[in-house]
Amino acid sequence: MSTPTTTAVFPLIDAAGSGSEWLARYSDSLMNVFGTPQRVLVRGEGCTVWDADGKAYLDLLGGIAVNALGHAHPFVTSVIASQLGTLGHISNFFTSPPQVALAEKLLQLAQAPAGSKVFFSNSGTEAIEAAFKLARRNSTGSRTRIIAMDRAFHGRTMGALALTAKAAYREPFAPLPGGVEHIPYGDVEALRASVDETVAAVFIEPIQGEAGVQVPPSGFLEAAREITRDAGALLVFDEVQTGIGRTGRWFASAGVLPDAMTLAKGLGSGFPIGGMITFGPEVSALLAPGQHGTTFGGNPVATAAALATLSVIETDGILANVQATGDFLRERLRAVDGVTEVRGEGLLIGIDLEQELAPAAVQAALDAGFIINATGPATLRLAPPLILTTDQAAAFLAKLPAILQAAAATTIGQP
Repeated sequence: MSTPTTTAVFPLIDAAGSGSEWLARYSDSLMNVFGTPQRVLVRGEGCTVWDADGKAYLDLLGGIAVNALGHAHPFVTSVIASQLGTLGHISNFFTSPPQVALAEKLLQLAQAPAGSKVFFSNSGTEAIEAAFKLARRNSTGSRTRIIAMDRAFHGRTMGALALTAKAAYREPFAPLPGGVEHIPYGDVEALRASVDETVAAVFIEPIQGEAGVQVPPSGFLEAAREITRDAGALLVFDEVQTGIGRTGRWFASAGVLPDAMTLAKGLGSGFPIGGMITFGPEVSALLAPGQHGTTFGGNPVATAAALATLSVIETDGILANVQATGDFLRERLRAVDGVTEVRGEGLLIGIDLEQELAPAAVQAALDAGFIINATGPATLRLAPPLILTTDQAAAFLAKLPAILQAAAATTIGQP
C-alpha cells in the first residue's frame, strides 16, 4: 500500500451520507456499550454543533463537561496543530517543556504547598486509578479501608468502579478491588463515625455530577478535611467534572486543601488529558519510580492543549462569565413550570422535574435543537461550554416549556 501524498492525507474518509446511513454503519462496526448514538455530529463551532443532516444544535452538555471553550476554539486548535507539527509523542522516558509548564501551572492554580507534584494521565478514570493506588500505598497494618460516597461516580475501570456506587455499573464485574465502603454523601456524622485509624483514604466529589448535580451541605468538605487529618487518612477530591472553571472557580473545593485531587474533562478543551495533584512531600512520595505509569499520559500535544485552555480561561474573563451565565440560568430555570428544584454552581446545573420526563425531554430538546442530558428519570443536567452567553441560555429557556410539554405528550400522553 502506497503512502498518501500530503495533499491527499485529509480527508481520509468520505463524510457524505445521512445520519441514518452513518448510524447503520456504526451498529455494524462498533461495540454496543453506549447504545445507539443520538445523532451523528460532523462539525462544531463555539457552542454550536451540526449533524450529518445539516441540523444545528446549541450544545448545553459540552461533551459531558469536557468542551470548556466550546468547539474548534481557534487558539486551542492552533496550539495543538503547532505542537503536533513540532513534537508529538515521546513516551514516559522523556519529558517536554509543555509537560513541565503545565504541572507548574496546575500547582500554582491549586495553591499547592512546596513538595506537591503532578501525575498526568489520559482521562479522569486513569487519574482516579492513580489516586486509588496512592490510597493503597497509604495502607499499613490495619489501615486498609477506603471510604467513598453513596451515588458517587468515579469511572469504569476496576479501581474506579470499586469507588463508584451504582450497582448496575458494579455488579456485572464483581469481584471488584476490596475494602471500599460507601456512606451517605454530605453526612458529616456518618463520615465521622466511619473514619478511624483503619481508613487509608476518603474519596469525595465536591459536587456529584452523575448523581444529578448534588451539592453537599456547607462545611462538609471542611469537616472531611478535619476528620481525615485526625485519623491519618488521605482526603482525595475528585474534581474531574467540577474542576477547571466549571463552577466559576478553578476548583469546586477551593479553600480546602486535600491530599490529592484528580482532574480531567475540561482540562484539555476536548483533547484527552487527565491528572492527579498530590499535596505536600509526604503524599507525593507515596508512589515511587516503577509503581505507576502511562505511555501516552502527559504527552506534548495534550499538555500544550491544556496550557492553551488554562490561558484562555485566565485571560478572557471566562470564570466571571461562568458565574454570571450560571446565575442567570439557575434563577430563570426555577421559574419554569414543571421544574421542582435547580441545583449546582456555575455552569454545572441539575434540574429536577415534577414528573419522570427527563429521557423524553432529552429527545424533545434534540428535536428543538438543544443538547442536554438526563442523569435520572426526573433529572436533567446542563454542563455547557464555559463560553456560553446569556443570550444563548435565554434561547434555551424560551424553548424549555415547549420541550417539557412535548416530553409529557410522549411519556404520558398529555396534549
